[in-house]
Amino acid sequence: MTAATLVRFCRHTVRRFARDNRGNIAVTFAIALLPILAFVGAGVDYSRANAAKSSMQAALDSTALMLSRDLAQGTITSADIGAKASAYFKALYTSADAKSVAVTANYTASSSSSASNIQLTASGQIVTQFMKLAGFPTMDFSTKATTTWGDVKMRVALALDNTGSMASSNKMTALQNAVAGSGGLIDQLSALAKTPGDVYISVIPFAKVVNVGASNYTQNWIDWTDWQNPPTIQPNNGSYQAAIPNGSYTQAQWDMVGPGSSCPFRSSNGFPYFSCVSEPTTGSSSASRIPSSGTYNGYICPGYDSASHSYYNGCWTSVQTSTRVNWCTGSNCSCQTSGSNIPNSTCSCTGSNSSTVCKVNTFTHTWIANAKSTWTGCVVDRTQPNDANAVSPATSDVTTLFPANQHMENSTQYCSSSASTKLAQIVPLSYNWSSLKSAVNAMEPTGGTNQAIGMAWAVQSLIPNGVLGAPAEDANTTYNRVIILLSDGLNTEDRWPEYGNGSSQASGNPIDARQALLCSNLKNSKDAKGNSMYTIYTIQVNTSSPADPTSTVLQNCASSPDKFYMLTSSSQIVTTFNSIGTALSKLRVAK
Repeated sequence: MTAATLVRFCRHTVRRFARDNRGNIAVTFAIALLPILAFVGAGVDYSRANAAKSSMQAALDSTALMLSRDLAQGTITSADIGAKASAYFKALYTSADAKSVAVTANYTASSSSSASNIQLTASGQIVTQFMKLAGFPTMDFSTKATTTWGDVKMRVALALDNTGSMASSNKMTALQNAVAGSGGLIDQLSALAKTPGDVYISVIPFAKVVNVGASNYTQNWIDWTDWQNPPTIQPNNGSYQAAIPNGSYTQAQWDMVGPGSSCPFRSSNGFPYFSCVSEPTTGSSSASRIPSSGTYNGYICPGYDSASHSYYNGCWTSVQTSTRVNWCTGSNCSCQTSGSNIPNSTCSCTGSNSSTVCKVNTFTHTWIANAKSTWTGCVVDRTQPNDANAVSPATSDVTTLFPANQHMENSTQYCSSSASTKLAQIVPLSYNWSSLKSAVNAMEPTGGTNQAIGMAWAVQSLIPNGVLGAPAEDANTTYNRVIILLSDGLNTEDRWPEYGNGSSQASGNPIDARQALLCSNLKNSKDAKGNSMYTIYTIQVNTSSPADPTSTVLQNCASSPDKFYMLTSSSQIVTTFNSIGTALSKLRVAK
């Protein structure tokens, strides 16, 4: 084919293509392909940039926290912040796509009106793979992070063992030095407060009971059920429930007991574990007979109960009826005595020798409770199951209220202001540091061990607007709620006498079981942000010889294994509280 022929053929072919509309789709696709590829490419480049920015934000947040903690611990100064920020960030940020990465740090020291803070800014860019076709060879991005001192508030409850064994091995003195001494925990935590209210501390001294203060007798969160009931219908004594009478008289003779009668109770060798007292006040003198004259004529007043380690708060009155019944018959019958029994003052006899008949009037008995104002401030464990939770009291449900108790042990009413050794009163959340120190230094060893009630009231002290008046919490503020529980022994007694006698627990460790349930419930509590509500530290001071076993219930109560401390000497109490104080300081600086 000649060149002229080839030219004519091509010209003819082009004319045919131009006239053929079936080729329009190809032309249209070719024109549309460029913007489609541009949009897809932009999406790919944007995804790469967004991934690089997200990992940059995470690295910058971590850098800010580490810098604030370094400053708090004194390992760097403010002059080191820039260099340290760059070093931390470069180690953490390893994106292969990011180029021209830079980080800057700006530190602002605290003042009387503002907290210290570090502001970090990081920037970088990626080299585009598709956007460069549209004239954008790079994509820039940046991010910021800030950490501030003082944006986390701290509330710490100290549940401190005040039982009698704390007197040995210098434990109480060591505890007071660790908490209230110079450089102790109160000093450590108070130093973290930039403004009043940043840090609060409560003090919960505990034995078998806690002392909430006698002035609270008007509060509607007190349960007076035990206080107002006679021993026969006490709801909490289980197998130690009193049977009246159970001494010199039989149950059938209870209606004969009145003025002049011998005490119908016995305080040993069986129920009800108490004898008579002369008047309806705790601490009154013992009485072998029912008073037959004076203000308390005919009052039958039960005394100290050695099973429950408490007083019953009232007496039965004796109101004479017109019914007379035989006291005794026969030659040995007398109004003076019949064995160990002494009939009431209405006794009179007729006949002689074998025909002697002595009769007495009968009495109706009514229980009259002591005035609530005579209460000394002790409360015991709440009615189950509320002994093992942090539910707030409600007057509509008596089981949520806190039972008043007139506790006494080893001949001492521990909550009484006149006691020789007192169970110190609870101190609600406060930032009056000197008052808190004074309260700790006034603690005295006394009573038996019930760690659960110390834990229960530590929680109550942290509940905003609760029974102990904890301040309200700001929804926009982070709070560290901390409980520190220290005890030097194993649990020995609580509200239920069959659980323990003050020296040891019943089989199966029922007191520990109640405490374990309480601790589990507290550890599972979450705040509005889904974080653990409480951080719990537990300390066992084990100086006994032979040593007590490790307390499983204390171990498991701690928020994590590193927050349980086993101490074998009183000197370790100071170093342990110092260690906890340091940990709390770090927690407050950067959350």
